[in-house]
Amino acid sequence: MPEKTFSNPLLPGFYPDPSICRVGEDYYMVTSSFVYFPGLPIFHSKDLVHWEQIGHGIHRPDQLDYKNCETSEGLWAPSIRYHNGTFYIINTFVSKGREADRDNYIITAKNPAGPWSDPVFVEGADGIDSSLFFDDDGSVWYVGNFISSECLYEGHHGIYLNELDPVTLQFKGERRIIWDGKKTYSRWIEAPHIYKKDGWYYLLVAEGGTFINHSVQMARCRTIDGDYEICPRNPIVSHRHLPLEIPIAVTGHADITDTQNGEWWMVLLAVRPYTGGHYNIGRETFMIPMVWDEDGWPRIDNANGMVNERERLPRLPETIYPPLPASDNFESPVLQMQWNTIHPPLQTLYSLTERKGFLRLYTRPEVMEEICTPAFVGRRQQHKNFLSKTAMEFSPETDFQEAGLALVQDDRFHYLMTMRKKQGKTFLQLWETRNGIRSLKKEQEIKESSRLYLSVQGHTDTYSFYYGYEEQEMLPLVLCADGVLLSSDVNNGFTGTYLGMYASANHRDSLAFADFDWFTYQGE
Repeated sequence: MPEKTFSNPLLPGFYPDPSICRVGEDYYMVTSSFVYFPGLPIFHSKDLVHWEQIGHGIHRPDQLDYKNCETSEGLWAPSIRYHNGTFYIINTFVSKGREADRDNYIITAKNPAGPWSDPVFVEGADGIDSSLFFDDDGSVWYVGNFISSECLYEGHHGIYLNELDPVTLQFKGERRIIWDGKKTYSRWIEAPHIYKKDGWYYLLVAEGGTFINHSVQMARCRTIDGDYEICPRNPIVSHRHLPLEIPIAVTGHADITDTQNGEWWMVLLAVRPYTGGHYNIGRETFMIPMVWDEDGWPRIDNANGMVNERERLPRLPETIYPPLPASDNFESPVLQMQWNTIHPPLQTLYSLTERKGFLRLYTRPEVMEEICTPAFVGRRQQHKNFLSKTAMEFSPETDFQEAGLALVQDDRFHYLMTMRKKQGKTFLQLWETRNGIRSLKKEQEIKESSRLYLSVQGHTDTYSFYYGYEEQEMLPLVLCADGVLLSSDVNNGFTGTYLGMYASANHRDSLAFADFDWFTYQGE
């Protein structure tokens, strides 16, 4: 009988930098979310393969101030841990530019579904991708990365350790450097996690930068703050020796967990590229088995030591959760968990109660091509090939009001298919924003209609845009628009493509709105 397998990615779509912990027979995972709100999606599983989203770590607008964050800033690389009845997430908040000073904070909860506390910022904690380690003697340790003041080469980073006061969650004692990149000539060492096993402290890191040279490496020491021995088999995971145009590439940024049955598994990020090494979906969460060899070092426990599209199942009882429906009819007074806005909305962008069964988007002055909080409610693109559709009711009152669908990589790279008035006539327009410059690609005069159906179909490296006056009608507006526009490598960004509903008054005050009856997403 053939061995049963599961399919990678574990979490399809833009869910990068996974961190995992086990509590008894339950597993919890959190990923990065950058500028999207609610932030830090939290997932639960019983079998490590089937996951349900149960909440967000950042779920109140007053927890953090995103107002200056461009799309690839915001919430970077969280780590989730559990200790003595409390869940902890530590996270880096980037709001002053990608290369500026970063702020690291801790939030806590008794229930991982939330609510989560207000952030406690750790004073003096620089660097990114920090993690927490709770030792057997009751001590609590902050593990973070630093940029070397010596700067002996590009990407000269390292890992430092500092004890934390368990009550105040602030540093106490001195900082200790436990891995300086110059020791191994490693570049951009980050994402540190410490584990204790068989009398060893193991330090897991990402190395090589979060693109083609990404990797997972390890070191160990008998004392937590001593001289760490570098694993002779490093990198323990990497695809950087392979062409970029393979099914799974850019593997790195990992976390590991054991199971109640004694197995070990690693979650990590990777991408699914297409021609030219582009990847619109962004960095996703994958999983691979690992084992500890007799020499005490880990090894990927499959036939080729790589991240594969299919892996054997963990030896855990299967627990399947109901999938999210393909269509959201907006019957609930709150948005389903797959929906996000860009930045926390401090003013009303939408309503689910003004008209029952509809998502109402208000035409606010903000526009998609600026760093702001536009009237956009979107979800992740999770498949290379998909069809998404919505039913919109919108009666623009002026020439500057518009509403429709948006496909967004960031404020500088996106598509908008919107309805608007012009000289008393109604038009459907496709706008392309490239390098921050918005240009009209196509406009089509359409007849007056109380309802318009808008669709976008993804075909790996192109997008096609359709409209109709009836639900099953799909009249082409633009076919095979350039999909590379929305690739993460084109904008040098860390996010993946979002798609959803958009409205704007283009820098004017407005009381108009667009109503969306439903939104569907089907991928393959």
